[in-house]
This record gives sequence, structure tokens and C-alpha cells, in this order.
Amino acid sequence: MKHAALSRIRKANELVFERIVNADPVLFDVRRAAATIPGMRGRVILYAGPPIRWSRMSEPMKAAITGAILFERWASSTQEAQALAASGSIEFSPTHHHQAVGPMAGIISPSMYLLCVRNATHGNVAFSNLNEGLGRVLRFGALGPDVLSHLRWLNEWVGPVLKSSLVLSGPISLKPIMVEAMRRGDECHNRHLAGNKLFIDLLRPYLIKMGMKRIGVNKVLEYIEGNYYFFLNLSLAACKCTADAAKSIPYSTIVWALARNGYETGIRVSGLDDAWFTSESAVPTGRFFKGFAQEHANPDMGDSTITETVGIGAFAMAAAPEIVSYLGGRSDDVIDRSREMYDITFGEHRDFRIAQFGDRGTPTGIDILKVCETGITPIINTGIAHRDGSIGQIGAGYVNAPRACFEAALDAFERRYGVI
Repeated sequence: MKHAALSRIRKANELVFERIVNADPVLFDVRRAAATIPGMRGRVILYAGPPIRWSRMSEPMKAAITGAILFERWASSTQEAQALAASGSIEFSPTHHHQAVGPMAGIISPSMYLLCVRNATHGNVAFSNLNEGLGRVLRFGALGPDVLSHLRWLNEWVGPVLKSSLVLSGPISLKPIMVEAMRRGDECHNRHLAGNKLFIDLLRPYLIKMGMKRIGVNKVLEYIEGNYYFFLNLSLAACKCTADAAKSIPYSTIVWALARNGYETGIRVSGLDDAWFTSESAVPTGRFFKGFAQEHANPDMGDSTITETVGIGAFAMAAAPEIVSYLGGRSDDVIDRSREMYDITFGEHRDFRIAQFGDRGTPTGIDILKVCETGITPIINTGIAHRDGSIGQIGAGYVNAPRACFEAALDAFERRYGVI
């Protein structure tokens, strides 16, 4: 590659990197998707990952969509909902095409409440749904009356209570919470013990002002305190509005989106605008719940890799070695995997730091040039869904993004900019 082209790439990547590290994500509202995302009125369902047709979706993705149709009361039975989904009368679209993200299946339907986050530095906004907790939940493809009942309570009680408390508290800056959480042992993708506590401690006084003796508010507080994954979706929305500010910078080779739909993994590169570059998703390996094993696992799924895109999550696992109790493996393994990510990223984050590496900044800004040169691909930590759908989560573990995505993106980059 010519020296002049490399110089332009370097300058573009410096700009993208600065946009990422200078982002200031702020939670400013909680409201229904139909009133938040343009085009969400009517029968529209958003899903995680790059674009995919209903016929090619994985079984857990189809089960989650079936559950969303029942949640919206567009159908009265599972069979009717599945037929409706296959009929072509529902519009399916990736969350990423609507400034949104969601974990695992990532399903967002019009009646669901969304966490609304604004990047105070650059002005763009991003959204994520409310976290259901662990166990039998929609995002893992679990399906049944218990899943729907919990989902309805989440959107009839938790959403409105959060919205009212935020009116009292005013906007909440999320980045300081994430920075402190990492210092306390979170990596802000699959470990949120500290982040959840810090968030609820900020919100508790305003819940008290709302009248803590009211049974509904008490139950919401108990739910958030007991669901340490609640902060996950706040982290995702924060990372999404961070990454979106870094897109469409000519000559940049830095990835601004990395997502999986249970069939394919896709990336988007800043210098290549909105284009997706996809390849077949690998199946995660890790720790399985009792009664399940590797052969039951579905290929990788979810938007939550937006965290790795901006330098946290699996890229910061060295800050959270206790995460092995959830994901499996050894503490030394997660430290080594985090360290390797410095070889494929542009720089080190100024705010997110890893004490185990001498307070070194996390590896930030996945560079397709470095991925293709080294052969190292981004490490992802993730939950694992059952491949058959309707069952839900069966474990958690690790997977690497497929190299073919990055090779395809580099080919397109070289064609576009003539820097072969």
C-alpha cells in the first residue's frame, strides 16, 4: 500500500479514535419504541445483527420474534404467530439500521420501552430495550406464558417507573459509571455487578421520592437490584451512540459496528459507510448449564459486540478475571485474550483502563488492516442459546469473529480508494 494512502488512513483513524474516546453517552429518557424510532408504527420488528430474511433466521431468533408477535397481540397462538411471521406481512429490520441495539436476538417491537441515550459530545442518539434478566427470557429464544408475562410486566411497570424516576433525577451520564465499574471488576458486557449497583444507587433517592411504599415501585427496585444484567442494555446503548459518531469517515479502516444474527456475523467499517460485510457465525464454546453440551449450542448471536467495538467487553476481560465463573475457562486465559487485542486495534482508551495491565487503556478501535495482517480476529464473550429455539439460554462462553468479514471489507476498501 502506498505511503500517501497509509498517511491518509492514519489521519482518518486518528479522527475516528478521538470520536470514540471523547464520546459522552447520557441516559435522557425511557419511552416506547413506537414513539421513539421513526418507522416503528405498525407491524415492525427489529432484530440483532446484519440483515437476514425470515427463512434463513436461526430457530432462537424465530422463537423470539414469535414471542414478540404474541406480546404485541398480533396473534393469539404460537402457530398463528409463526404463520404471520412467515407471511411477509410483518416488516423485519436490523436494530442497527434504526440507531438501536439489543442483546442476543435483540428483539424490539413497537410497544416495548426503550432506554434512550444521547452522545453529549456529538449529538447523536441510540436506543436499547429493557433487560429481562437471565433464565427463560425472550432474547435467548425462550417461549411460553411465563416469558410473555414477565415481558409484559417489564414494559407495563419497569419502563414507566424508570421514566418517572428519570424525570426527577434528570439525565444520567453513563460513562463515569462504566469507568468506575471497570475499576471494580466489570468488563461492561457480561459482568455488571458494579455497574448495576452504581446505577441503582444513583436512582434510588428518586424512586424513594416517587413513593417507595407503593408496591409497584418497590417491586421495580427489587427487580433491578436482583438483575445485575440490567445495566447491560444501558452499556449497549452507550456504546452504540459512541460508535455511531465514528462512522462515515473517508479512508478510515476502523470498525464501527460488529453484530451477529445467529446465522451470520457482520461488520461495518467507518470508511465504507453503512455497508455490511458478513460471514457465517461460529458456535461459541464455554461453560454449559447442567443437561446441555456443545452440540446443543446455536451459532453466535446478538448486538452486544458493540461493546468490543469501542474497547470494552471481551477486550477488557483482564479487568474482570472473575468473569470465568460465568463464561468458563481460566483467569489467565481471559487476561491473555485481552492482551492479544492490542495487536488489532488502533490505540488505547484514555478512560477505560485495566489495572492488571498497569492501568493501561483498553485496546480500542478494531482495524481491518491489522486483523488481516496478523490473522488475529476479535474475541467475543457471549451467552449461548439453544439451537432448537424456544428453550432459551444454555450457557455462556467465547467465540472469535470470522476472519472472512474483515478480508471482504479490506477488498472493498481497496477497490473504493484505489490503494491496492
